[in-house]
Amino acid sequence: MLKIFTTQLQGVFNRIGSSEEFAFEDAARLLAQAVVGDGRIYVHGVKEMKAVEAEATDGAEPLVRATLLTDLDSYHDLTDTDRALIVSRFSTDEEAINTAKALKELGIEIVGVSTVVETEESAESAQTLEALSDVHIDMKLKKPLIPGDDGERFGLPASMVALYVYHGLAFTLKEILEEQA
Repeated sequence: MLKIFTTQLQGVFNRIGSSEEFAFEDAARLLAQAVVGDGRIYVHGVKEMKAVEAEATDGAEPLVRATLLTDLDSYHDLTDTDRALIVSRFSTDEEAINTAKALKELGIEIVGVSTVVETEESAESAQTLEALSDVHIDMKLKKPLIPGDDGERFGLPASMVALYVYHGLAFTLKEILEEQA
């Protein structure tokens, strides 16, 4: 079963790497604006995506100028040089959407990371993390990876995939900042 899981997970990583390449670059450029403009990168992970918060702020290689969004007393303390990174399992997550809406009302630019879920609404009117983000990276993890004997699937490593995306974003940001130096 571990081989199946590993193969399927590698497939998800490959799909992200090949189809989200431009989104990684655009997202890193957006976050770089905070770093070079003396702003902060405010990170918000929903549920198990707190793993991304921990990696960005307390990991072995923390993200440059990263701070937890929850550390703010008020969103009104944000400045126009700040950027936000919001990570959720699915683009329809209510907490992620509400956070993104509040930040957009204040003019804060957002990088969103989640698996895009199609909604009943039209793409223009949909209230999803993808629609509210200035740049969005799709995690492409719509269903669990391993088929069970009973036909049900299991093994939804959303936080692992989010950490893969986070590291790709952090590496791209590092490259951009080194080019600027």
